Amino acid sequence: MNQGVLDNIPHRLRRLPDLAYNLLWSWQPEMQRLFERLDPDLWEATEHNPVRLLYETANLEAASEDAGFVDAYHGVLRAFDEYIDRRGTWMGRVYPRMEGPIAYFSAEFGLHESLPIYSGGLGILAGDHVKSASDLGVPLIGVGILYAQGYFRQRLNPEGWQEEVYEPFVPEMRPILPARDLDGGEVMVTLEMPGRELHLKVWKVEVGRATILLLDADIPHNSEEDRALTARLYGGDQRTRISQEIILGIGGVRALRAVGARPSVFHMNEGHAAFLGLERIREIVSAGRSFEEARDVVAGSTVFTTHTPVPAGHDAFSPELFWEFAGNWPAQIGTDGDGLWFLGHKEEQWGATFNMTVLAMHLSAGRNAVSRIHRDVSMGMWSYLFSKDGELTPITYVTNGVHTWSWLSPEMAELFDERSAGRAWREAAQDAGTWSFVPEIPSKELWETHNSVKRRMVAFANRRLGIQQERNESPRRELDPDALTIGFARRFATYKRATLLLSDLQRLRRIASDPDRPVQFVFAGKAHPADNPAKSFIQELYRLSEGELAGRLFILEDYDMNVTRHLVQGVDVWLNNPRRPLEASGTSGQKAALNGAPNFSVLDGWWPEAYNGHNGWTIGGEQEYSSTEEQDAADAESLYRTLEESLIPLYYDRDAAEVPEEWVRVMKESISTIAPTFSTQRMVRDYVHRLYAPRAVHLERRF
Repeated sequence: MNQGVLDNIPHRLRRLPDLAYNLLWSWQPEMQRLFERLDPDLWEATEHNPVRLLYETANLEAASEDAGFVDAYHGVLRAFDEYIDRRGTWMGRVYPRMEGPIAYFSAEFGLHESLPIYSGGLGILAGDHVKSASDLGVPLIGVGILYAQGYFRQRLNPEGWQEEVYEPFVPEMRPILPARDLDGGEVMVTLEMPGRELHLKVWKVEVGRATILLLDADIPHNSEEDRALTARLYGGDQRTRISQEIILGIGGVRALRAVGARPSVFHMNEGHAAFLGLERIREIVSAGRSFEEARDVVAGSTVFTTHTPVPAGHDAFSPELFWEFAGNWPAQIGTDGDGLWFLGHKEEQWGATFNMTVLAMHLSAGRNAVSRIHRDVSMGMWSYLFSKDGELTPITYVTNGVHTWSWLSPEMAELFDERSAGRAWREAAQDAGTWSFVPEIPSKELWETHNSVKRRMVAFANRRLGIQQERNESPRRELDPDALTIGFARRFATYKRATLLLSDLQRLRRIASDPDRPVQFVFAGKAHPADNPAKSFIQELYRLSEGELAGRLFILEDYDMNVTRHLVQGVDVWLNNPRRPLEASGTSGQKAALNGAPNFSVLDGWWPEAYNGHNGWTIGGEQEYSSTEEQDAADAESLYRTLEESLIPLYYDRDAAEVPEEWVRVMKESISTIAPTFSTQRMVRDYVHRLYAPRAVHLERRF
């Protein structure tokens, strides 16, 4: 533990570091309030980072003498200890004999804004997966990479062009600690790279009952060039990408061994981690098994989740680059070059490349997409791999969900506690029956609670906008807390069509500027640094926010989990309009629905499984189009017409108490139908029942 932090802690508060170094606080409001109470201004300035707060605050001695603070500290500590105790968890009751943890590999983990090692939906999903595994008592160890500069901070210049700012990541100031081996020493692992060895330090993140190991090449043992290999998430060229995937897959398995972990199941969250299968084959072959036996054992105990319905999104490496790194691998895994190449190659489908998703498919027996429609798309992309396997469903699906307590506003959670019998929804968030109280909440109470959260969101957004506007010398414009507010926040990629709303500017201005029924749109999101077309979308939105749609359209820079949290909790409606069927699942709308913001979405990803005609609105239909231009035009017309004829009138139809009764009815339907089904509590249980437990049994049979 950071000795500087320990030196600062008075004896009466000596376990504050235990709380700070476990990200359980990221979804426990009482713990957050304790740290905020210690130093409110510094809590905001440190981006809600309790480790840095403890290191920098001058208030610890005073807090130790404050009886109220000490009482609150002991109450939080009791709740923390009760949670960490594994007894009585769902996993312990349902699978008491399942031994060995689940090793969950992901290139990114979105846990909290104070740990910026994520870019978007894939990472946020991984973070929510780990948190729900912790809540359910599923023994899980995550494996990822510690990026020295994270993803990037986004700045919008006066022309609206995205600029990337990279800041150094100081591990000692974050809620992470060095991982330890069984003898208490700090863990280091070594990889063989072309012409040299690469050394990796292993860090540990505690996430409730779960743990994540992070691999770090930015240490003095390595050359300057090698230290930069883990500098940036999704940065660099193809050499950097294959190096990072070797670090994640092969280095990750070695890190698990070094800390004494012996997983029963390995889960690859996307193909970035697929090299882990080759490392496990190497281990088994070195113990005397044949390549074929090792391959079957590895596949039988491995789960692979694919998230990408677009061929270009699947990593593939040229033969020259692959063999530069993998030249020694065939002998180590007991096969020849053709045997290794076959595992990641199918030339007639993908050209002369080694494809990481093909490798992952070949080395996993449990394979899933992340929504029903994505399963169908994935089968169309990958079914040729299984044509001779005789499998009826070689790819199943587990629809994504969200971690209820990470995304639900404290105000709404308090209302739910007051209105639910025995707070049952907290104990079984995935059970629709525990949400049966929602329709009975008095409409005025739900509406006032939502508006309270909305005002908080508007104040937050206006502070952020003020900073942007002052830096760019733009006129001061603010969100109106009384206007219908529609939110759109996600990774900016062209298929997500952030600018579909702008298809008919004259019509949009007329819709948004009605003095009796004003509408405002709030956008946020980052484009990949190399994605200039997506950056152009951001620029177009920014320019309109400064020009023709000033005061009606706003774009917030530096999209992160903090921005997301405020928007999904506070907007009135969540807009989602990808080009169908290219959205694998999506989860931002699930977060909004949980907070009472109905979805206004294309029937893609998770939404076709959720929409019932009463819990939100659709854009377009499920028909096929002859061109993307025809599809975009039809969807834009549907979007405008729904706004004009249904959505806006319903929002502004108020009773004598200024409550939109029919709108609140949609809010209630949205919460009660979406909150349980699209919770990661349900999702992780599905993974355990359908993918983890069968693989663990398989492994027990083989050894």
